[in-house]
Amino acid sequence: MSASGGFITFPATLRVIDQPYLSLIVPVFNGALRLPGSLEQLREFLGSRPYSWELVLVDDHSDADAAAALDAFASEVPCVSVLRNDRNMGKGFSVRRGMLAAHGAYRVFTDADLAYPAVEVDKILAALERGADVAVACRVLLESRYIMSPSFFSYLYTRHVMSRCFNALVRWTLIPHVLDTQAGLKGFSARAAEVVFPRLTIPGFAFDVEALLIAGKHRLRIEQTAVTYRYDQEPTTVRFTKDALTMARDLVRIGVNHWRRRYD
Repeated sequence: MSASGGFITFPATLRVIDQPYLSLIVPVFNGALRLPGSLEQLREFLGSRPYSWELVLVDDHSDADAAAALDAFASEVPCVSVLRNDRNMGKGFSVRRGMLAAHGAYRVFTDADLAYPAVEVDKILAALERGADVAVACRVLLESRYIMSPSFFSYLYTRHVMSRCFNALVRWTLIPHVLDTQAGLKGFSARAAEVVFPRLTIPGFAFDVEALLIAGKHRLRIEQTAVTYRYDQEPTTVRFTKDALTMARDLVRIGVNHWRRRYD
C-alpha cells in the first residue's frame, strides 16, 4: 500500500510494460451486494476477448464491504488494479483519475452496476477502431433497446422526459450534435483521453458534458452508438431532484469555463 498526492493505491497488481489494447475503467461507490456479480461478469467478458486488456477499478471511498470485494477481486485476477480515493469525490473525479492512470490504446468507462451489459463495450470499441476519437453510447437511437421490469414504466417515462429536457438544454447551449450526453458508457482513444481528461473540472455527474465539450473544442471526432440498456433500480424523487439541480449548476460552471477559454 502506498500514498501519493492524498490518495491511497491498493493493490499495485497492474504494472504493464506493453500497452494493453483496451483499458476498462469502472468507478465504484458502495453496492457491495451487487458488486461481486458485476465483477464476475467483467472477468468473463474480458477473459474471452482476443486482445490484451486492463481493468481499472476506482473506489470512490466506498464502505468496508464494497472495498473488501474490490480488493479480493484484484488479488485474484491478473491485470486488475484498484485506485482508492481517500474521500468521496464524485463520479467525474473517479473517471478522470482512472482514465489518466490507464495505459490502453483505447479507454472505455462504464458503470459498476453494468446497466450497460459488458458486451456493449464491444460496440464502443468498434466505433473507436473505425476511427472515432470518442465513442458515446446513445440510448435514444432507434436501434437502442431497453431491458426493464414493467413496474418501472412510469419511472422510465419521467426519467426520459427529464433527460430529454436536460439534453435539449445542453444541445442548445453547449453541444449541438450529441443526442445523449449522460449515458454511462463512453470510450476514448489514448490520444483523446490525454487531451480531454486533464482539462476536466467537474467532479460530479455533469462531467460527461464537460468531456464532450472539450472533445468538440479540440476537433476530436465523436461517434454515437446504439446500445442495450437495463433499468434495475429507481432512485428516490429527492435524489433525482437533487442530482438535477446539481447538474444544472454544473452546466452554468461549464459555460463560464468555456467562455473564459479554460478548455483551450
